[in-house]
Amino acid sequence: MRWKINSSVYKRMSSKELTDVLDQDIENSVKTTLLQENGNPPWKLSLPHICVATLVSFLFGYHVSVVNEPLESISLDLGFAGNTLAEGLVVSTCLGGAFVGCLFSGSIADGIGRRRSFQLSALPMIVGAALSASTNRLEGMLLGRFLVGTGMGLGPPVASLYVTEISPSYVRGTYGSFIQIATCLGIIAALFIGIPVKDVTGWWRVCFWVATAPATLLAICMEFCAESPHWLFKRGRIGEAEAEFERLLGATHVKAAMAELTKSDRGDDGDSVKYSELLYGRHFRVVFIGTMLFALQQLSGINAVFYFSSTVFKSAGVPTSLANICVGFSNLSGSIIAMLLMDKLGRRYLLLGSFIGMAVAMGVQAGAASLHHLISGTVSLSVGGMLLFVLSFSLGAGPVPGLLLPEIFPNRIRAKAMALCMSVHWVINFFVGLLFLRLLEQLGAQLLYSIFATFCVIAAIFVRKNVVETKGKTLQEIEVALLQT
Repeated sequence: MRWKINSSVYKRMSSKELTDVLDQDIENSVKTTLLQENGNPPWKLSLPHICVATLVSFLFGYHVSVVNEPLESISLDLGFAGNTLAEGLVVSTCLGGAFVGCLFSGSIADGIGRRRSFQLSALPMIVGAALSASTNRLEGMLLGRFLVGTGMGLGPPVASLYVTEISPSYVRGTYGSFIQIATCLGIIAALFIGIPVKDVTGWWRVCFWVATAPATLLAICMEFCAESPHWLFKRGRIGEAEAEFERLLGATHVKAAMAELTKSDRGDDGDSVKYSELLYGRHFRVVFIGTMLFALQQLSGINAVFYFSSTVFKSAGVPTSLANICVGFSNLSGSIIAMLLMDKLGRRYLLLGSFIGMAVAMGVQAGAASLHHLISGTVSLSVGGMLLFVLSFSLGAGPVPGLLLPEIFPNRIRAKAMALCMSVHWVINFFVGLLFLRLLEQLGAQLLYSIFATFCVIAAIFVRKNVVETKGKTLQEIEVALLQT
């Protein structure tokens, strides 16, 4: 869109006055355009692109859980049975690769675009899964897991960016919830596919081969998906951005979308943002909110609960496979409810309710741990507390941060800010997984669960004081509102 300027009037103005008038002109034009449009953009146009993008989240969930059931068989076949360090490396090497992939995800997404970043993330997941499936040595398994991890680290931040940037504002929360639902489906798929592993020799290799199919599908289907118009606009490819908006929103909504982009990017230079710029200046506040949300998400103990759930269920007489499926379906149920409520209640209320529910559930866990010598039935109470915790997590603390952060980050810093925040997530995830059992042994379940409950309360207070509601707002409206606070 081109703005008509009367030079005889504007040439007598100062640069600040000129900028103010131009902004007002653009704002008025946006309002006029919106009035001329008929309702919201059709959600069906962007849905296929969203579904393809969430394949990377399905793969994320699948690879996180794929070694849970088969780990014993893998250790026997590859000759490291009884070596707990080697078994731990098979699990944690993937986390190390994810940290590396996540660290570079912002630069890659800004450099080659969102679509190519998806395809690039699929490549190590295909190669790594195939290597893990075919190897006869521990070294081959570790290399395969590391390669898969790099794809896992690169893909999810790009998925959050892409879904946020191509979704109509009135369904952005619903579409953002698809990421968490796809992750849950990946976890459940890995658990179901792993069920025959103890009865069928070498079945663990099938579990890894299966993972190559959705990764290949992601790489192929992404070739036919739209590129993010926000990225194209940022690169100065205005005509292509308009064409992609037409694919995603319909022809009648292109002018309004482009006017919003023009307004939000006025005053930003075209140079690539440096990571140091995220730590000071006008962007520090939103980056601080983002890193704290992911840090508190992990310090709530969610991954510790996932790691320890099998033991708790086993003490209640529930088989491990059934325990994992119960936790998986609890996670999926909460994610579906969150999807239905995201664009009705809003992100902030879901986060608040989620962290409060998690604090209560952790309190139940701590109470059960302190009373297990005095009262019978505390194991059932502990199981109920664990399922309540997972359900509460999936209602807000799980899906919201990945959706909220791309919404509150300005277009110029969005990719690298997401990479920084997700890197914090992976670091804390790693240390919680590394130290949980040792802390449980030294501090006891009651004190450790009380610490997790305290972090959940801190998270709820932080959300109440710092998180703004983004429901139904365009990305540009959110950016302007945050910069004015």
